[in-house]
Amino acid sequence: MMKRLPFALLAFCLANNVQAQDIDKIITKPYVDGLIKTLSADDMQGRGSFTPGIDKAATFIERQFKEIGLKPLAGAKGFRQTFPVFRMKPQSVTVKLNNQDIAPENILVAGSSAAETKFDLTNGDGFIRLNPGQSLQQQLRTLSRTKKRQIVLVDQKFTEDFRKLKAAPSRGSIVDETTLKDPKGPALVLVLTADTVASGFNVAIKNSAEELSLFNVAGMIPGKSKAKEIVVFSGHYDHLGIVKPTDQDSIANGADDDASGTTAMIALAKYYKKLKNNERTLIFVAFTAEEIGGFGAKHFSRGLNPDDVTAMFNIEMIGKDSKFGKNTAFITGYEKSDFGAILQKNLAGTQFTFHPDPYPAQRLFYRSDNATLAALGVPAHTISTDMIDIDKLYHTVNDEYESLDTDNILATIKGIAKAAITIVKGTDTPTRIPKLVE
Repeated sequence: MMKRLPFALLAFCLANNVQAQDIDKIITKPYVDGLIKTLSADDMQGRGSFTPGIDKAATFIERQFKEIGLKPLAGAKGFRQTFPVFRMKPQSVTVKLNNQDIAPENILVAGSSAAETKFDLTNGDGFIRLNPGQSLQQQLRTLSRTKKRQIVLVDQKFTEDFRKLKAAPSRGSIVDETTLKDPKGPALVLVLTADTVASGFNVAIKNSAEELSLFNVAGMIPGKSKAKEIVVFSGHYDHLGIVKPTDQDSIANGADDDASGTTAMIALAKYYKKLKNNERTLIFVAFTAEEIGGFGAKHFSRGLNPDDVTAMFNIEMIGKDSKFGKNTAFITGYEKSDFGAILQKNLAGTQFTFHPDPYPAQRLFYRSDNATLAALGVPAHTISTDMIDIDKLYHTVNDEYESLDTDNILATIKGIAKAAITIVKGTDTPTRIPKLVE
């Protein structure tokens, strides 16, 4: 055994060296640069959902998958995974408060997801009065996340803000087919009044539903001995599209958010296809509609048995150094499984390190496309380098290619590629995440 040890160590070092050489040849700076420049270019028009720009971006990603040699998902004819969603707009709304009809100008539906919704004190979530000493918008944002069917009593101090909200043009809320047919779906109904609920209320809402199409772009590398076990690599390719102009620029290019993550996903597909050592099946997916509700990830997840998914590497915003410095990234939900520990183990002897999410107050773990599978128990984590607490370019027209550090993107992609190798090969299996109980 003592005589074999130096040879084994030599073989290990040589293997690592070969892998390092391979990765430097496969994932090059010009290749990464070309991907992210194209995805964040002005002619993609910010890749807004339901726009020609996002269709163009999807076509570009499809072409990359084809050139790499990925296969469509099982049963699919191509790389696009198309599905319907619905734009909901209020058709009619009536509110009775204490048996008195509320005037239409004092009613605003801030969120309603079903074709028809009726509720009162017996079958809804009651009522709440906004605090007149706090921001109206901030309170409404908090309430919108609760997903309740609720009357919101708005103090007359907010009359001017209420009128502005009511007069603002509405694109309508987007819902999926399941939500459309749910009569118990959420509904947030604002009532401008000095009254409280004394003897009850009744709400009746009817919405019109316009069917629209969205599409993920997904491809795969079939596994060998563990083909039924799936590892997912993802990034979302949508962004905000055309927004209110700032200094005559109205295109929210979304270079960091999330052309950088989509670029990483494509580069990793190229790398693992060349490596040809995946015992598990690898799925690479560019999610749509992350910015408007995560509909792409939700649809994708419904097509999988979560028990078959070994791990998910969701990559979002890796365009700049993390707060931990160069050659570092953080993993959301690090403490929820040993996913991060496995990645860090595989990076021993390299310069790159992964860290736990330093922004727990931001609740990033359930704010990205990993959330749907994570809630089902999959070790699904997001990898990022963004200093989200101080990022002044986030969701602005200034999130452009010129603001990125391509070397940081390249280092992060290579770090993920090396760190994921034992999960890809099937020799490591991350522990499951406790299922989310609502």
